[in-house]
Amino acid sequence: MKYDHSYDDIINLPHHVSKKHPPMSLYARSAQFAPFAALTGYEDAVRETARETNERIEIDDELKLILDGKIQILFEKIKVKPEVTFTYFIPDLRKDGGAYVTFEGIIKKIDMFEQKIYLADNTEIPINEVIDISSDIFKKYE
Repeated sequence: MKYDHSYDDIINLPHHVSKKHPPMSLYARSAQFAPFAALTGYEDAVRETARETNERIEIDDELKLILDGKIQILFEKIKVKPEVTFTYFIPDLRKDGGAYVTFEGIIKKIDMFEQKIYLADNTEIPINEVIDISSDIFKKYE
């Protein structure tokens, strides 16, 4: 192999240090080589697509009658401030489906016009999304 002498005149010169610009920190230098995400938001989109939701259960007429009867009992006993457990569907705002949640609380108001049940902690439960209601108050009627 033949040695190239093209740079012999500068090879042993001292390293240049700027008088105008301070030297870059190792942290700042390393940031130049940080991974680059060309598709901004791609990971979030993949995560959102992978997130699972439940399908809404269509309740039959018999269950609707049972739930209507329970709501009527709660409406009549609202002054007693019954503690009730509801299982209801919350639609997902970003994709089809949603989640079923079970929530316990004390009823403050039942608004049949708005079709909502308001609990003491200001939780609003849409009546048409309820699939189960349980309370000690129903034991007298069983």
